[in-house]
Amino acid sequence: MVTFEEFAGLALALPQAHERITWGSEHTFRVGEKIFAMGAPESAHVSLKASLEDQSELMAADPETFSSAPYVGRFGWVRVALARADAGELAELLTEAWRRTAPKRAVKAFDGAGGTQVADGPKGKRRA
Repeated sequence: MVTFEEFAGLALALPQAHERITWGSEHTFRVGEKIFAMGAPESAHVSLKASLEDQSELMAADPETFSSAPYVGRFGWVRVALARADAGELAELLTEAWRRTAPKRAVKAFDGAGGTQVADGPKGKRRA
């Protein structure tokens, strides 16, 4: 089980990541203006960017945890049930979502520093 606060901490631990509340209560996690993950503290689910292939594999492997995200699922976004999520796997998925979204220069610097996934806690900024 992963809490929303843990999810937010994992997302904000990625380089250049920041949070913005959008659409009333949806917390969006971004690199620049591009969103790589989102969710709301009162929700049992979060969504993150993935490829259509990864989405299909996750849903086939564990359909109780992973599903197609509302509105953006057709682009590969995955909906994750926090109560069933594994923190390590979620960290890997967030890192991959960030990689799909971040500028190539930032990804290259992350890789050069030995970055493979988030683990150290929040480094990014939380904004309302």
